[in-house]
Amino acid sequence: MQAITVRLRKNGRTRRACVAALLLPLALCACQPRKPSPPAGEGGDARRGKALLAQFQCGSCHHIPDVESARGKAAPSLAEFGLRSYIAGRWPNRQADLVRWISAPRSMDPATMMPDMGVSPEDARHMAAYLYSLQ
Repeated sequence: MQAITVRLRKNGRTRRACVAALLLPLALCACQPRKPSPPAGEGGDARRGKALLAQFQCGSCHHIPDVESARGKAAPSLAEFGLRSYIAGRWPNRQADLVRWISAPRSMDPATMMPDMGVSPEDARHMAAYLYSLQ
């Protein structure tokens, strides 16, 4: 170890190369975009939510990955929903807001095109759990 230390002191280029080699991975790591952590989906069962999304025919308007017949194009795709920052482009993507949006969308936006499908808050919690799993 002493030989390396002495050599680094004598040769400025070697020292700069070693410092650059050590700092490069740190610099690259800092430049990588971080994936946002998905919102917490408390009290929901994603498997049940997936079935409910099919039962309430949400796929008539939305494309929803892995939900049978959910290939709608009239409303935004819900692929990678768990990575989104906002619900409907307006509200922070928090579970309470998503449950309310799914169960009573017109209570949040009277002019929305999303229909009130009669989803209970409990069922909406399960649906939200599935949507948050989409990454």
